[in-house]
Amino acid sequence: MDMCTPLLKGGEAAALVAEDGDYVAVKGFKEARKVFWIETVRIWKIALPIAFNFLFEYGIKSTTTIFVGHLGDIELSAISLIYSVIDTLAFGFMLGMASATETLCGQAFGAGQVKLLGLYLQRSWLILFASSILLLPIYIFAAPILKLLGQQNDIADLAGSFSILIIPQFLSYSFNLPTQKFLRAQSKVNVIALIGLVALIVHIGMLWLLIYVLDLGLTGAALAIDITSLGVTVAQLVYVVGWCKDGWNGLSWLAFKDIWAFVKLSLASAVMICLEVWYNMILVVLAGHLDNAVIAVDSLSVCLNLNGWENMFFVGVNAAISVRVSNELGLRHPRAAKYSVYVTVLQSLFLGMFFMVVILVTKDNYAIIFTNSKPLQEAVAKLGYLLAMTMVLNSIQPVILGVATGGGWQALVAYINAGCFYLFGLPLGYLLGYTANLGVQGLWGGTMCGSTLQILSLLLVIWKTNWTKEVEQTAKRMQICGSHAVKP
Repeated sequence: MDMCTPLLKGGEAAALVAEDGDYVAVKGFKEARKVFWIETVRIWKIALPIAFNFLFEYGIKSTTTIFVGHLGDIELSAISLIYSVIDTLAFGFMLGMASATETLCGQAFGAGQVKLLGLYLQRSWLILFASSILLLPIYIFAAPILKLLGQQNDIADLAGSFSILIIPQFLSYSFNLPTQKFLRAQSKVNVIALIGLVALIVHIGMLWLLIYVLDLGLTGAALAIDITSLGVTVAQLVYVVGWCKDGWNGLSWLAFKDIWAFVKLSLASAVMICLEVWYNMILVVLAGHLDNAVIAVDSLSVCLNLNGWENMFFVGVNAAISVRVSNELGLRHPRAAKYSVYVTVLQSLFLGMFFMVVILVTKDNYAIIFTNSKPLQEAVAKLGYLLAMTMVLNSIQPVILGVATGGGWQALVAYINAGCFYLFGLPLGYLLGYTANLGVQGLWGGTMCGSTLQILSLLLVIWKTNWTKEVEQTAKRMQICGSHAVKP
């Protein structure tokens, strides 16, 4: 059955289908329960493989942090700063730019304009590769950048050396990220998960070999990351060229046409994602200015690492709801888009509460896998309650961003993120952390308030959305970004 078809055929579910293939208006609890079940099946068919892939990808960075963390606290601080600041700074921008591919490919696939997908993919490769070249100085000059941000010289120098070594990984984002968006838009998600699983297994073996057997330390960790990232990218490209015959029709000069409209949506996407992703980066930088900076940065980084595991699961849901919304808008099914959003938000909230309970139960022990340092383990345990509350917030946040990506609302969300995060959350965190002398707890608590305001604002936007108008906007966007790409 085609993944962009919203409803199950036959049986009681058929009564929920209107003549145009969309849902009929739901009336009463019984019909709502049926829709809830149908949308649950549709979402998780897409979400689970993507979630596993994200978990495997995040596992590559997380296991690297674990291996390096047992080399020493300075090494842990160095790699934490690279992942939390330098890589986040660049990756956030690249991920945002690639999100335009997810919007346009998903809507084109839903509308049946499958030939556009390959052209959108090639445009994204061009735009992201050019962006990666412009962003290279961030990696090359990581050490002076970190010193300028007030980080300790010894940590910044070690981090700078590591940053230069992982440039190949960064360049792989130019092709890896758009290719993933291309495949997700068509719900070709199982192969992504399989590639991620193999990559994680191989990566762990390389970490053990290069760090401990060959005694290469941070250099070995960087080599493992580069080899794994390039391997994943090549595997995905081979699959696209060899098996995606509908969406991929070879390289074409048409990819250069209508590229400006694509660039504008990419930039709006980049701003939306960057304002979100850079939020935690700034939190880590501010923690580096507190007393006993090594413990402050390390304890926060361990918590953010654990939060990242949960976040990767919900980023899978983010991708799934983006695919569902974009496909259904392309199909001109406003109710299916709306109902899938409501169902996914509710499910994610309940799952977030489950993860919160898990953290509260294990908060005194989960730092052991990252470090042997007792003071650091105690510092991490003190942040357990904040981490638990963050788990709930981060269950809803990715879902809302997925809706925004699927609907093409990137510019609106960028404004909301700027206000909630940078005009409210960060200033409040600074006041609590420094003026009120609450340290890391104050910094994190303030930024959590900003995230809460963002979530409430976006939930209000979703509640007020006219989904019929969103269908009309999708049709206009497809005309602007693909008018010269496919001959009638």
